Amino acid sequence: MSVRFTAKARSGMVAWTLAAGMAAGVAGCGGGGGGGDDAKRPERSASASQSSGSDASPQEGQSDDPLAELKGPSGLLLQITSAQRDSGGFVTVNGNLKNDGGSTAVIPSNLGGNETEIIKNGSSLGGATLVDPTGRKRYYVLRDTDGRPLTTTGLPALKSGETLPVFMQFPAPPATTSQVDFQLPGFPSASIKISG
Repeated sequence: MSVRFTAKARSGMVAWTLAAGMAAGVAGCGGGGGGGDDAKRPERSASASQSSGSDASPQEGQSDDPLAELKGPSGLLLQITSAQRDSGGFVTVNGNLKNDGGSTAVIPSNLGGNETEIIKNGSSLGGATLVDPTGRKRYYVLRDTDGRPLTTTGLPALKSGETLPVFMQFPAPPATTSQVDFQLPGFPSASIKISG
């Protein structure tokens, strides 16, 4: 019975996340032509993944300029393109992981963090955290009922120049917090702004 319950809960969470994403997309597409607030919004990117294998979330509300660029090991470059607060009480950080080096880069295992529950679920970005310097709190990647991180998983080796869209979901800091520090093992810390 517990397996059936967790399967239903997981599918319900996936359905809710997809519904919320589609509702946000429909709301963003609304409005008339011409000027007004629509002219001030950044263009949204709906480009397809250039790589294979990973389950990446659609990246909404992104501008051409990334919020941050972090250079990591093996020529890896993480571009954070958006950090969106959702009414469901979480923050979704979207970005692109690119191999900026001259040879194929194997994704380091330490990006998944060091928690046993996350490590047993394979390669991921489960080691990422958001730090609220004002509230002095650290927010870890959310997990589902089976302990799987709510982030891009099954990270493949990236050929030179190859890019992989990635996402990570965190509990949302208080509404008064709009600036947080993003941290990922092996990469420098970067200050990013939360929208929404």
